[in-house]
Formats: sequence, C-alpha cells, structure tokens
Amino acid sequence: MARIRGFTAYRKLERPYTRISKFKKKSFIKSAPHKRIVKFVSGNNEKTYPVYFHLHAKRDLQIRDNALEAARMAANRTLERELGQKGYFFQVRKYPHHVLRENPIAAGAGADRFSTGMKKSFGKPIGNAIRVMKGDIIYTVGVPLNKKVAAKLALSKASKKLPCTCQIIEDITAKREPAAKEASVVKKAPAAKEAPATEN
Repeated sequence: MARIRGFTAYRKLERPYTRISKFKKKSFIKSAPHKRIVKFVSGNNEKTYPVYFHLHAKRDLQIRDNALEAARMAANRTLERELGQKGYFFQVRKYPHHVLRENPIAAGAGADRFSTGMKKSFGKPIGNAIRVMKGDIIYTVGVPLNKKVAAKLALSKASKKLPCTCQIIEDITAKREPAAKEASVVKKAPAAKEAPATEN
C-alpha cells in the first residue's frame, strides 16, 4: 500500500490552482482525484431539532478529505449508538474542492533519470482537501434536548481526527413557547330592567 505523504506539506493555505474546465486545454487539473467522503448528510434531515452543535476550526488550514471522512465516521458511529439511525441530524459543512499535488524529487542511485526538475513543476494530483478559515463550521449535529451529551461526545471524537484544534459551540434554535394564557371570560353586566310604569 502506498504511503500517504505527510500533511505538514499541505497544511498551509496557498493559492489554489484547481480549475477544472470543460475545455481540456484550459484546465489546470486534467483529472480530479476521487472524493473519499461517502456521504455529507446522515441521520434524519427532514426534522428540525431544538438544539444544534457546530464544530468550529480555530485556525486557517487545509484538511485532507480522508481525515474529514475518518472524523465523520467516528462522530456518526457515536450518534447511531446513542440515538439510533433516525434520531439525529449530522452534516459535513465543507466540500473538498481543493486538489492537492505532489512533485516528488528522487534521491539515491538513478535519481537523474527520474527527476525532471522544473520541467513539470505543477505536480501530479494526489488527493483533495477543504480550505478552512478560522471560525468556519466543519460539522453540524442536531439532537433532542435530552441528548446534548451525546452530541458533544461525537464532535469531540471527530475533532481528534482532524489536524487542528476545534471548538464546539451550541446553537439553540427552538423558541420558548409562551405559557398558555388562561381564557378570561368577561361577563357582561345584565341590562338594567326598566321599572314598571305605575298607573296614576
């Protein structure tokens, strides 16, 4: 199995030359690598939950799609175990548009026959990544009010799979319903009876 290149080479944000055009001559990337994320939405997306939790990034960086998928699987496994398949909402909020490239330089015997120097300096596509700015939301989880601990645990496990420190922020969307007002019945005063006419 081919070893994945260390992510320290791709953590820093740089200008993304990732244009893919329908005209082959105008494309920077001739063929985009396969996206490793299986699904972006899990659970029940037809229901509105009273509380949502967001996983925010605390720095600017790029995150590879295989790390994003590993974090998604860890969080989704925890939510399914605690709430069932339809008892929660989970969404990946970023899409891996950025294409990572590699231009390897060989060392050792026969390196002069392998390395091309700056002849093809753009590099070969090796994977995809998302570009995250500080404060961007990476994942969102929606749960019932009595399952807040499970949502926090799922996002905590997901953050350990990512190459950055993250923050879990709670977002309560349910508005408190006003207490039912007692129906006050205003009783109308009975109409004053006319005094009977006295005969003189």
